[in-house]
Amino acid sequence: MARRRSSLGFLGLFGRSSDLRELDAALRAVDLHPALVPEGVKLTIVNLMKDHWPEEPPSSAYPPIAQLFGYCIAGADAFAGANGGDITVRAEQRIEIALDAEDSFDAQIILLALHAKLINPDVVERFGLSSD
Repeated sequence: MARRRSSLGFLGLFGRSSDLRELDAALRAVDLHPALVPEGVKLTIVNLMKDHWPEEPPSSAYPPIAQLFGYCIAGADAFAGANGGDITVRAEQRIEIALDAEDSFDAQIILLALHAKLINPDVVERFGLSSD
């Protein structure tokens, strides 16, 4: 089966693909406005998701990805203020695990935030992140 392609839309004539709409909604749910994330980064996220899941990524996959990515962008204090302590602790645990599993999906999301220069400097310092 051929993979469905993601679409940004064109001049309002063609709509955004469902995967990008789901990602935008998940980002909003963690208090990160989708307009703050470049379209190329969002396309990369959904393409990483398509590589990670053999079929289409399930709808339930978008919120955890948005939580991790949102934490990387906002930093601990802002993210905790908007989302609560439990989700913040889980995001921090996922980063710690990703540091040990450098080829993991979470590590790819963190590295994307780092390479796109969207990551919060406090997150870089706290976890000693680098793109070496």
